[in-house]
Amino acid sequence: MKKKVFPYFNRELSWLAFNERVLQEAADKTTPLIERLKFLGIFSNNRDEFYRVRVATVKRLAKLGKRANELYGEDPKELLIHLQRKVIEQQNHFEEIYQELLAELAMKNVFILNEKQLTSTQRMYVAELFETELVSNLFPVMIDDNKPFPYMKDKSSYLYLKLEALAEKKKTKYALIEIPSKTARFVMLPSHGKKHYIMLIDDVIRSNAGGIFSVFGYKTVEAYNIKLTRDAELDMDNDVSKSMVEKISKSVKARSQGLPVRFVYDAAMPDDMLKYIMKKLGMDKKDNAIPGGRYHNFKDFIAFPHIGRHDLFYNHPMPLQHKLLYHNSETTLKVIRQKDILLHYPYHSYNHIINLLREASIDPTVESIKITLYRVADNSKIANALINAVKNGKKVLVLVELQARFDEENNIYWANQLQEEGARVIFGVPGLKVHSKLFVITARENGKEVNYAHIGTGNFNEKTSRTYTDFSLLTANKEIANDLNKVFEFYENNFKINSFKHLLVAPFYMRKQFIQLINKEIQHAKNKLPAAITLKMNSLVDKEMIAKLYEASRAGVHITLIIRGACSLVTEMPGWSENIKAYSLVDKYLEHARIFVFHNKGEEKIFISSADWMSRNLDQRSEVAVPIYDAELRKQLKDILNIQLSGNTKIRIIDQKQENKYKLPKAGEKTNRAQDEVYNYLKKDTDNYLATTTKQQQLILN
Repeated sequence: MKKKVFPYFNRELSWLAFNERVLQEAADKTTPLIERLKFLGIFSNNRDEFYRVRVATVKRLAKLGKRANELYGEDPKELLIHLQRKVIEQQNHFEEIYQELLAELAMKNVFILNEKQLTSTQRMYVAELFETELVSNLFPVMIDDNKPFPYMKDKSSYLYLKLEALAEKKKTKYALIEIPSKTARFVMLPSHGKKHYIMLIDDVIRSNAGGIFSVFGYKTVEAYNIKLTRDAELDMDNDVSKSMVEKISKSVKARSQGLPVRFVYDAAMPDDMLKYIMKKLGMDKKDNAIPGGRYHNFKDFIAFPHIGRHDLFYNHPMPLQHKLLYHNSETTLKVIRQKDILLHYPYHSYNHIINLLREASIDPTVESIKITLYRVADNSKIANALINAVKNGKKVLVLVELQARFDEENNIYWANQLQEEGARVIFGVPGLKVHSKLFVITARENGKEVNYAHIGTGNFNEKTSRTYTDFSLLTANKEIANDLNKVFEFYENNFKINSFKHLLVAPFYMRKQFIQLINKEIQHAKNKLPAAITLKMNSLVDKEMIAKLYEASRAGVHITLIIRGACSLVTEMPGWSENIKAYSLVDKYLEHARIFVFHNKGEEKIFISSADWMSRNLDQRSEVAVPIYDAELRKQLKDILNIQLSGNTKIRIIDQKQENKYKLPKAGEKTNRAQDEVYNYLKKDTDNYLATTTKQQQLILN
């Protein structure tokens, strides 16, 4: 039987279209200048991870030959060619934007200098800095033709040097210097009046590289930045005698030695130097060799130094206190017992979650806390609150997902800390990655057990909560809490799979239940009833779910998508998706929340979740979607979706070609920046509530 063929935009190419939206933010002149530099850093960091994970996977598939076409649905070798072409095109645009930013920053008296632009005074300052602070962190390696090429680490960038002999008749040599990662990437040179001067340490090294090998009879005559990206997939062994921690630790160490998937070099490098190093690396230009600019590891620009010019940065408003928790004299648990609370970060303060766990850690009525940790902050207040709960005699169960990509080492650290303090720590579920964002606080109140539940869309991470838009539902709803306890029962005993009355739980039921919800809309449309679906998520690439949305569109269901990242569904295609419109919002905050709304004959079903519609989320991860029952919270979620859909600034239309055309204001229409409007909406809601409460209190007093 032949597989059903339907329109499907390649996931990897769609992801590059998303990263181009990030690049658009760097090019957007309405974005503050240094924020534009930061977007270049985000773009660069995204692309690094894309190569380490997605391109590495495609390269692995390419080795399977014809079988790869059956598994992947297209020729991975052809795809690699398309990806490289698109990446080079984006890199050229990246360099153009960077040069424009340098010129615009100079007009604002901010100068990013290289070694050729220094005054004699600045050169002396840089030389002294090099000798006193930097040279001891450098470990140059001369390349020996008779020995293996020096190992190049993933994530690191290097200066590749050409050395000429000081004496005659000596052969030209080459060398590598790893650019230190533990040292600040930017050097602030002495200011001159209102002028600020900044230099990358790459150029500090270049400026002083001439004499590094002089004691060996060589001088540096050329220096170019290069970088090697390696396959980041973890290869787990099957040794049952080893613990999960041992396996992950071993795999993380091995990752740094993964096979090369990309070589980035300075496009200005002379041909002789390029040919030499490509030969030593055993690569050719077909092996994802990408010409770039003077610098790599642009991700460091995300932490570009603050120079006292507030006009060059975003003005982030202070996070709001939730109206029900604003200077409330009661504990957070008591407030939650009275009414469900929906927190929306970064607009609401994440301190509400930290305070809740801190309160629970010392509340004498609280008996236990169960929580899932996927990615936590380096100095996690969440983990410290859990440790304090243990010290106060609470039973604490922590599921730590050790396979959270690129956070494995951090998670191992916190798992060990929690275990040492006496918490019960379990390490995920064999064969599944636990991606759910859950906790249950159990208290004994007036002799009865009461459960307080958290289901969220984002990680328990106070650092990322300042830049990621996410939701947390806090509820004392007995049935939801009972379902959530069943999820934790499964984490503790993987052989026991429960049924759930309210939660949609992957990998067991979520896919099936979402399909049932779509089928209901299809049936309503066929019966000439209103039928609509609104979906907001990070990625939509699962083929079965896309096929079901096409079926719904053909039946007459009106479907609206807000997809931040990869979207493999092809919109507004005759015979398939005439009733589907898709948008993407990329702005100062990273849209991370997932919301699913089904019209359901006017009795809408609304969910928030940790899961995207990707095969890995629906089939290979533990995920949870929770229905929103509170009428006020349901309205709030719908209002926020409508604000985003009515936005006409920073909103892109996802069309058939994914060309990232902006949704522009109509004639006479005011500009509407959705993220600012969401903040204003929540602030107005809080202000109105507090004003009403104050008025009521005054009436009582009078």
